[in-house]
Amino acid sequence: MSIVGGIDVHRRQLTFDYCDRATGELCRGRIAPADRQGFRSWLSQLPPGGDFALEGCTGWRYIVEELAAAGFVAHLAEPADTSALRGNKQRAKSDRADARHLRELLMSGTLPESWIPPAHVLETRTTVRLYKDLSDERGAWTQRIHAALFHQGVETFTGTLASDVGRVFLDKADLSPAARRAVETGLAHIETLNKTLTPIKRDLSKFSLAQPGCSALREYFGIGGLLSVAIWAEMGDTRRFSSSSDAVRHTGLDITVYSSDTKRAKGHLARQGPSVLRWALYEAAKSAAKPVAPDHEYYLSVRERLGAQRATLSVARKIARWVHHRLRELGDEAFAPV
Repeated sequence: MSIVGGIDVHRRQLTFDYCDRATGELCRGRIAPADRQGFRSWLSQLPPGGDFALEGCTGWRYIVEELAAAGFVAHLAEPADTSALRGNKQRAKSDRADARHLRELLMSGTLPESWIPPAHVLETRTTVRLYKDLSDERGAWTQRIHAALFHQGVETFTGTLASDVGRVFLDKADLSPAARRAVETGLAHIETLNKTLTPIKRDLSKFSLAQPGCSALREYFGIGGLLSVAIWAEMGDTRRFSSSSDAVRHTGLDITVYSSDTKRAKGHLARQGPSVLRWALYEAAKSAAKPVAPDHEYYLSVRERLGAQRATLSVARKIARWVHHRLRELGDEAFAPV
């Protein structure tokens, strides 16, 4: 490799810092605007071959794609670990310092790298996250309707408000004109979201049947079509983990504990991994509450000591470990394109 550099990614500009190993020359600067065409034009001015590092934050995808197309090797840095390697700040933080820090870590071989998924995995991951965002929005509208009903003193309805029974219940509810308008608006949004979510979920379920990795994950009780794709896309190639404990740490479901001398703070979830992955594992783990579930006895033993929520989290960590080993067994087939 002739060029080794770091790129700090922002929405308005890209800050670069690279070194030409052949001449020892250092080059620093900015690329604006920070779009695909501008970055491609800048790359065309560089000598072919080299390595660039950038953090795995929003916007990294097109940078990695353009680097690969231009013949460069992209290294995706894990943001939290990269920041930790900076140590105590000796001077004010700047984009140039961040780019230089990435370049120095890459040159020294200490860059904490993240997995760069293939294009088909990125596309599926984007679809899964779209489904989760729309589903959360639907849940928010449902909560708004329930809040409006409670504020009007309407009795609690335990069914689905958007169903036929739910609509009959809402029609008979004693609501003020403003509250009824709020409820009808919420129902209209929920109906629109349902029409959008249904084909997305159907496509993801079909994908899970055809993709070997997703199909293998469906062997576990509680992991269906949608959850298998979500776990598959967000967990990624587990061969990059040295152990199943590292896989659990990637999910953000591990417990962080701070202790000093005789003081020990109460542990809490790290929540540093992909939020969609935590959601999918937790949803799959909720099936352990069913008497027919293979993990039901384990779930009950933990629930008796720590409560239902912690029991579900314990099962979710158990599922993460199983996913780690199952995908490793499949090898390259686990992420074969469909």
